[in-house]
Amino acid sequence: MNESRYAARTGGKTVYVAVLSALALGGCATFSADGGFDSVKEVARARLGKETVWQRSEQDGATVHTEVEKLLSQPLSPDDAVRIALLNNRGLQATYAELGIAEADLVQAGRFPNPRFGYQRTAHGDERKIESSLTFNLFSLLTVPLATEIEARRFEQTKLDVAAQMLRVAGEARKAYFEAVAAQQSVKYMEDVKLAAEAAAELAARMNRAGNAGRLRQAREHLFYAETTAQLARVRLAAVSAREQLLRVLGLWGKQAELKLPDQLPTLPKQPDDLPGVEAQALRERLDLKAVRLRTEGLARSLGLTKATRFINVLEFGPARTTETPEPRKKGYELSFEIPLFDWGGARVAKAEALYMQAVHEAAEAAINARSEVRESYQAYRTAYDLAKHYADEIVPLRKRISEENLLRYNGMLIGVFELIADAREQVASVNASIDALRDYWVADADQRLAMTAGLGRPLGARLKTPAMPVIGGGEARH
Repeated sequence: MNESRYAARTGGKTVYVAVLSALALGGCATFSADGGFDSVKEVARARLGKETVWQRSEQDGATVHTEVEKLLSQPLSPDDAVRIALLNNRGLQATYAELGIAEADLVQAGRFPNPRFGYQRTAHGDERKIESSLTFNLFSLLTVPLATEIEARRFEQTKLDVAAQMLRVAGEARKAYFEAVAAQQSVKYMEDVKLAAEAAAELAARMNRAGNAGRLRQAREHLFYAETTAQLARVRLAAVSAREQLLRVLGLWGKQAELKLPDQLPTLPKQPDDLPGVEAQALRERLDLKAVRLRTEGLARSLGLTKATRFINVLEFGPARTTETPEPRKKGYELSFEIPLFDWGGARVAKAEALYMQAVHEAAEAAINARSEVRESYQAYRTAYDLAKHYADEIVPLRKRISEENLLRYNGMLIGVFELIADAREQVASVNASIDALRDYWVADADQRLAMTAGLGRPLGARLKTPAMPVIGGGEARH
């Protein structure tokens, strides 16, 4: 009997020492200096050649404001637009906060839960009885390494998700820039067309009054002028919408909204990018696919943790003391655990397995969609290039040549002024289509870059969440 008591006391001391050691180790979990943001900055440098800033202080905000003002002091370029978006887009800054949330979960997972203190005092007449205990959740301690590994994986997944979202914001900024410049260019061209139409309508009216042109000719010229005026109004509205979209992506307002854009779109490159094996390259490099793989692996590890805690998810141990007058003080330890009498943990395991299988199928779907997305975006890119080049090399030069020939015929008095005006009218559709084709190329170029690096599926500013997993004690882990 004495030997068993000695063994119990010795075992209790051993476990108690282990608990204190674990407490000391658990308290070592700290936050990193960069909060996981260095990996996002590295992606921005490697894939965009740009720097991005996480605004976490007033000093950061002041630095960004100074840099944005400097970039806005001159006509904006596509690279400047991307740079401003990486610095100033508020939705992106909100997405960067996901890094801090995920790291906090990681640090929390590596820390031992606080001990539980119990105190009881009873009295009967002159008799007093006091019981006190200090217990620790041993099972939480045993599962800390696995829980930390799961949260570390989720932290890495969040880094990839945030980096992918950063690339999407850069792509949105590039597309919004080309849309705004093209819309502005169309407005300026349509303003010139309206002036020409107005002059033609006035000329037809004067010639009608002089008896040199009939009412039909006057009506046709006036109709063209009226239709041009309506079209100019629509083009101006489209330009306002495109400009506002650019301002939203760049996070600009107030005086900064008065940014200057160039008069024309950039010229078409001499050759399109030749990208053989786009599918394989996308599967290797796309950050969203890497994040999906990490998420699936993390859910698999969470499933293992759920099975480990199926029957016993609370196991507590600690010293206990009883004081009962007039008896001497008694010391010992307390051990408590849940008995799986009603809840055998089957629901938690079933949920974890269902979430894992869901993630497996979602990962397969993501890979299939990525293959299709890069094929489609690359085909759109090549087609847009061919169309823009066709307009630049064939249609617009032919229209110009026809206009020059008609001008020579007009100077030779072989055709009248209204024939010359009719030819100029036909040029309107060709020039507008040429502007649209060049805009479509640059937009397709931005989409193609994005499809190869981050994917097009997630909307701008989307929050990054991972489904909850059952963990120790039947609770829910964030994400």
